[in-house]
Amino acid sequence: MDKIHKITPEKIDFNTINQLIEKNLKLELSEESKNRIEKCRNYLDEKMKNQKEPIYGISTGFGALHSHTISSNQLESLQKNLVMSHACGTGDEVSSELVKLMMFLKIHALSLGHSGVQISTVERIIEMYNNDIIPVVFKFGSLGASGDLAPLAHLFLPLIGEGEVYFKGKKVSSTEVLEKMKWKPLKLKSKEGLALLNGTQFMLAHGVLAVLNAMRISKLADIIAAVSLDAFDGRLDPFFENIQTIRPHQGQIETGKVFRDILKGSELINRYKRHVQDPYSFRCIPQVHGATKDTIRYVETVLLTEMNSVTDNPTIFSDSDQIISGGNFHGQPLALAFDFLAIAIAELGSISERRVYRLISGWRDLPEFLVANPGLNSGFMIPQYTAASIVSKNKQLCTPSSVDSIPSSNEQEDHVSMGANAATKLIEVVENVYKIIAIELFNAAQALEFRKPFKTSPFLEKFIAKYRKIVDYIEDDKILYKEIDKSVEFIKKYEF
Repeated sequence: MDKIHKITPEKIDFNTINQLIEKNLKLELSEESKNRIEKCRNYLDEKMKNQKEPIYGISTGFGALHSHTISSNQLESLQKNLVMSHACGTGDEVSSELVKLMMFLKIHALSLGHSGVQISTVERIIEMYNNDIIPVVFKFGSLGASGDLAPLAHLFLPLIGEGEVYFKGKKVSSTEVLEKMKWKPLKLKSKEGLALLNGTQFMLAHGVLAVLNAMRISKLADIIAAVSLDAFDGRLDPFFENIQTIRPHQGQIETGKVFRDILKGSELINRYKRHVQDPYSFRCIPQVHGATKDTIRYVETVLLTEMNSVTDNPTIFSDSDQIISGGNFHGQPLALAFDFLAIAIAELGSISERRVYRLISGWRDLPEFLVANPGLNSGFMIPQYTAASIVSKNKQLCTPSSVDSIPSSNEQEDHVSMGANAATKLIEVVENVYKIIAIELFNAAQALEFRKPFKTSPFLEKFIAKYRKIVDYIEDDKILYKEIDKSVEFIKKYEF
């Protein structure tokens, strides 16, 4: 029997998303959510019977066309035309994982009962989700201000029998899938097209996935840096508790403790050191890694608020008899947070590459380039080049998107967040940092071999033993990109 996640008005969080992904849960509307959706839709239908004044997006055109009033017999056509005309995305296709997350986040937002959609519309999206019918959505097209208009238009074209989807591993037309499922295209009622297209779910899905990966990268960066520290014959002093408590940033305190725990019992860390201090890339790990932890925590709070918000427009408040045209779809809170997180995650890669350089530089009785048999062999000279090139790319990607704005819709939308661009490049930065810290692990594990018979901590000995089942010690030159790829795969699948 399929495991079910009930859609309720209760708040969702990152654990909810993890459960959905890891357990492949199906979705089902709770009775309370059904009641909220129906109450709001019924209110809107009654309102429209007696409403003489135009209501934006319901009985008017959109954006700069808000002054054009639409007759009641054209309201369904208005909503269908909206979805079709806004499907102008281009670029690479968005991954199925992200598209499913967009669908879930939109379902949750619509079920809060302020959007005026039909219950049949929400249930159709749920049926698509549960049957792994994945709409084709493209990377570019959203300015992150009226919500993610173009991506969300592509997401919901299949509701009206348009666009393409992935079904059972193949890209097919939506009409073909509707026929197979014996579904009829939906007839969108007033407000529904706007409810579907206004919203921040494209940005938000990217951000949620980025934060989940950022949490993982942060833990991995600590473990891998601890291997490097021991392999470099580094000192534990900068990680002592008392030095953290006199500058008590939470992330710094946590990082110091993590390193003390990870390195407990290490012969290497506890042996006599001739040197009195280490370079910043080792000595300042609590401050740098810690600041990233604090950033992740801040961005997590922003996204928790967003994933439990109503971000379409206009917004319906049936209890107070109000339909308000506002700006909840504007992506500025997300855009700023994404730019911040991209910088913070990129810094984990930047400091990691510096540790790689130190490990191959011939310091502290380690052979230059970690070559086991020098002469004919170049050893680990070039992986550092690769890491450096990725770090440089991340610096380019970390130029903030949120400081840019290009007016649209005849200046009606005269300030936009560019949050969608911030979101997509954040994902790129995250993927790049996985590669950089994997290269550090590749180098650090090699360096650790030259410290034998001294051992690192029991925790790290087990960690490296697992890694060595995937990636061997390099004695003579071989093709290294395959080892780097295996290192990336190892850290992405590593179970804490």
